[in-house]
Amino acid sequence: MNQFKRHRRLRSSKEMRELVQETTIDINKLIYPLFVIEGENIKKEIPSMPGLYQMSLDYLELELKELDDLGLRKIILFGIPKVKDEVGSEAFHKEGIIQRATQLIKRNYSDFLVIADTCICQYTTSGHCGIYKDGKILNDESLKIHNLVALSQAAAGVDIVAPSSMMDGFVSSIRTALDHNGFENTPIMSYGVKYSSAFYGPFRDAAENAPSNGGTRDSYQMNPANRLEALRELKSDTEEGADFIIVKPALAYLDIIRDLKNRSYLPIVAYQVSGEYSMVKAAAMNGWIEEKKVIEEILISTFRAGADAIITYFAKDYVKWQKGIL
Repeated sequence: MNQFKRHRRLRSSKEMRELVQETTIDINKLIYPLFVIEGENIKKEIPSMPGLYQMSLDYLELELKELDDLGLRKIILFGIPKVKDEVGSEAFHKEGIIQRATQLIKRNYSDFLVIADTCICQYTTSGHCGIYKDGKILNDESLKIHNLVALSQAAAGVDIVAPSSMMDGFVSSIRTALDHNGFENTPIMSYGVKYSSAFYGPFRDAAENAPSNGGTRDSYQMNPANRLEALRELKSDTEEGADFIIVKPALAYLDIIRDLKNRSYLPIVAYQVSGEYSMVKAAAMNGWIEEKKVIEEILISTFRAGADAIITYFAKDYVKWQKGIL
């Protein structure tokens, strides 16, 4: 008689399951997004993202203290300016909101790793990630602006610039600009595999960057139906000098994360986007799911798929759960 395999031997107790667990969540691999806004005494909850806020620099200081106490010291900054224009000039102003936020962080919490979103969609009147003219996004003209943004952020002290516009050649252009201006040691975390996704909706409330003409970003972000296109983008960004590759969104693109991990030696960063966060929060608030367990499962699945780090709005809640605070 054939002897069947007794796989349950390794599931027989909590201690046994822990011993053979293949994937774990490391809080040092979690990156927490922060939305900083011009002004004072502002801490405005984002309606579609419960528990997350736009905050002015005075409130940012309080937030940093909490994050430091939690041991959550890797952050990515998004800025909301007072004034927008056609080229997003506030994005590269030396006194811009991201620049001042970075200086504040480095002055008070020098051990924080600061990543800056290197895009202009929050700063342009069009709400697009590139220069918009006559119904089109101008690729090469946009690169010049992105170079200025990256240089300004590097000069302010960011540890990593993260260009997210999906303009062709943005990594090469920014790498050249950084290298020629004394920032050859500043890494580029490229949003190299960024899909034109329906999961971004709540972020547009948070960053105030919805396209003003009612249009889409389909001409520069990727078609969600495409898999091989991600490999082409990976190849281009690697050759152009990217140090990290972001896959965005995460949950609906775990297969893409695994594809990239199997083909690249660069660190792969998954971005768990606003829609992923808001769906879980909404379901939890209605009592339909057990939030903590669902979030843990999502994080585990993303690491299991091959992510080396995760940008996640869940980071603070997760760490609080682990420490028994929440």
